[in-house]
Amino acid sequence: MNSPTETSAWQSLQLHSAQFKHPDFKLVQLLNSTPERFQQFSLRHDNLLLDFSKNLATAETLDLLVELALQQQVPAAIEAMFTGAHINHSEQRPALHVALREPPAASRFPVVQTTLDRMQALVNAVQSGTKCGFSGKPFTDIVNLGVGGSDLGPALVVSALQPSRNQQLRTHFVSNIDPAHIDGVLAALNPETTLFIVASKTFTTLETLHNAQFARHWLEAHAGAAAAVPRHFLAATANAEAALAFGIDNTHILPLWDWVGGRFSMWSAIGLPIALTLGMKSFRQLLAGAHSMDQHFYSAEPRHNMPVLLALIAIWYRGFFDSHSSAVIPYSQALRLLPTYLQQLSMESLGKSVDASHRPVTHLTGEPVWGAVGTDIQHSCGQLLHQGSNFIPVDFIVAAKATTTTDKVAHQQLLANCLGQSLALMQGYRDENAPFRNLAGNKPSNTLLMKALDPYNLGSLLALYEHKVYVQSVIWNINAFDQWGVELGKKMSRELFVAVSGQQANTALDASTRNLIDCARDWDK
Repeated sequence: MNSPTETSAWQSLQLHSAQFKHPDFKLVQLLNSTPERFQQFSLRHDNLLLDFSKNLATAETLDLLVELALQQQVPAAIEAMFTGAHINHSEQRPALHVALREPPAASRFPVVQTTLDRMQALVNAVQSGTKCGFSGKPFTDIVNLGVGGSDLGPALVVSALQPSRNQQLRTHFVSNIDPAHIDGVLAALNPETTLFIVASKTFTTLETLHNAQFARHWLEAHAGAAAAVPRHFLAATANAEAALAFGIDNTHILPLWDWVGGRFSMWSAIGLPIALTLGMKSFRQLLAGAHSMDQHFYSAEPRHNMPVLLALIAIWYRGFFDSHSSAVIPYSQALRLLPTYLQQLSMESLGKSVDASHRPVTHLTGEPVWGAVGTDIQHSCGQLLHQGSNFIPVDFIVAAKATTTTDKVAHQQLLANCLGQSLALMQGYRDENAPFRNLAGNKPSNTLLMKALDPYNLGSLLALYEHKVYVQSVIWNINAFDQWGVELGKKMSRELFVAVSGQQANTALDASTRNLIDCARDWDK
């Protein structure tokens, strides 16, 4: 496949984009002058409504973007993903996270259903108290030890669906190697009633293994070596041999597979903390919602395909408006971790400068993704969105129904604030006598309205963004499923550890690194 910049659609879009940069162009006029615009620029699937009418786009824009998708063979790429082609080119692997969400009757991989059954048995045993700690007391706290994809997805889902959680079990997530993280969590816990999950595909991740060793020593100080690990540790990993060597019982090790990437793994045994906290029924509803979006993505034509449209809009702004970043703003306290989750999903997948044929790209690819929860963000970052000089498209996400029933008026205020922000970005404001009050307007946004925040709808939302990212990678002709950029820093940190810890002289290092280490060691005396 060629660079998208070599397609005729890209050249047409380059010319077409000029009209939206004209000083007289007003997005609000485009919206108001076309009565049917909302119907033409919105799409529903299940309990999700995507309104993309507040974008710098006309019907012709969409036609050209869809043509770009066709010229870059997006339909064939979707087929390739679902049928198990090796779309992770650099590692010669499929990316079959969609198979984790298939219902039992349609599942292509019996091992997936077997693993779900094993998860069900573990959840039943822990929640019923049948599986208990070394003193015979039932577990009250779960601590997930993982980082990146083994942490962000499960942490998001557990945080988002707290109202439906098992009130007997509290779940904590430890990801950072900074000892303050695990110290702060364990300080409030009882070793007798704490269950650890070591979530690591390779079972070699530095941060996770260090924290697992720390947790084991903490337990052994209270329970003794014989009882600590077998009764208090579970694992989700593709390296069962290493988990066994750590001391985890074989029946407590759930498998992962090389055809599931870390940032797409919450649907696998990595989702065990979700199932333990919310129940297996909720976990299966999460899978069902994601599967529904999978089916929509697989079957819908590009012009009526929600993930494809979101991807095309993102491509439009990155390629033709030089967007500096994009913002995701959930108007839901329960979704406060969503921007961080989407940061990894997008930036690790799309932060590439070499194409699928290992040639340097000739166009912009992934951009920084950031955000925070509304309405808080209105009192921090909102100023830059409205009056700053950067071009930053926004995705607003909000639920029609409140997550709690305590204050319906407050939720209505929340919804009004969400819609008000998108309207203000589009419409702007002008005061000839006070230019410092002026807001340029013409700032584009999408709004994703959910009927309610529940496991099914959350599964659909997260799968939507997964597929959006994949389509972006296809059009840009890059690999969304590797992350070689993170390896060099890991290698260097391992090499530097011997100098930082004083095991080896640092005379061979560059002056900057050497002096920083010397100063840190001096101050640490």
